Amino acid sequence: MAKKVKLADIAMRTGVSTVTVSKALTGQKGVSEEMRERIKKLADEMGYVQPSKERRTGPERSYNIGLLVEESYIDKYDSFYLQMYQKVATKAMDAGCFTLMEVIDRQKEGAYVLPRLLREQKVDGVVILGKMPDAFLAFLQQQSPLPTVYMDFTDEGQEVDAVVSDSFYGAYQLTNYLFRMGHERIAYVGTLLATSSITDRFLGYVKSMLEHGKKIREDWVIDDRDVTSGYIDEVNLLKLPEDMPTAFVCNCDLTAGRMVNKLKENGFRVPEDVSVVGYDNFIYPGICDVEITTYEVDLGRMAQCAVDVMLEKLQMGEEHVPSIHTVEGHMVMKDSVQAR
Repeated sequence: MAKKVKLADIAMRTGVSTVTVSKALTGQKGVSEEMRERIKKLADEMGYVQPSKERRTGPERSYNIGLLVEESYIDKYDSFYLQMYQKVATKAMDAGCFTLMEVIDRQKEGAYVLPRLLREQKVDGVVILGKMPDAFLAFLQQQSPLPTVYMDFTDEGQEVDAVVSDSFYGAYQLTNYLFRMGHERIAYVGTLLATSSITDRFLGYVKSMLEHGKKIREDWVIDDRDVTSGYIDEVNLLKLPEDMPTAFVCNCDLTAGRMVNKLKENGFRVPEDVSVVGYDNFIYPGICDVEITTYEVDLGRMAQCAVDVMLEKLQMGEEHVPSIHTVEGHMVMKDSVQAR
């Protein structure tokens, strides 16, 4: 039987890295057209067959995919991450796979208890929904050899696959929209470094502010949550500045809804006096009575991408090259912004 051609074989012949070969063969950016054609031609000559094609022509296999989510993301409401789980479960079922979800409580996380799905080897791969503490993520990587995909966050300290929404560009669009509506005094609401998405959204806000000639005021960058627990604290945080802006860019709709309530408690009308925008296009029922202008996350596309990446990891094994997959969303105009 002829030896199976690997990405490393093609890389050796072309004098480039396996990452470059993978990008060329899968149509990703970062490779010149000349090099892409050279790699494709050599791959054909060597008889390289992509694992996805082998799967289509060979016997089908059904995988079990574990979904891990921290308890703080589930809460007592129909949460954003529960919807994310449902989308991933549906896409996995469409691909002939099954999903099992395990909710990780803070106590077991702090004690470094390996999740039961991993301990009892019930799954072939793991999708982690939402950021967990770095130390616990590192523990999972050390204790479990299973293919893993992070969803809605990244980890700069590890070379892993991640599927995220375009937080930077989304917040950039929201802030630009507020400028177009005549606002120039714009604050940001979100605890920096609490999650990578909150920080990325802040950086999108910063880009828009700088492009409009505005300085970033320290008193207009407002914390909304405890860094350790991740819970939004509207009693001790979400403090209104003495010198009020005319608009707030909030890192998520839940924070935006609570900011609307805080503003009303202090005698401000939304949007007549102050405008507010959020992110996600998801908010618990009854949080506030104003429909919030926001940037909608495309959960369906994110879920499909996560399942596709997981299947590729399971099929390619060590030949798979980890990468971050960014999924764009879109603006949704509602009732929380008024022109100045």
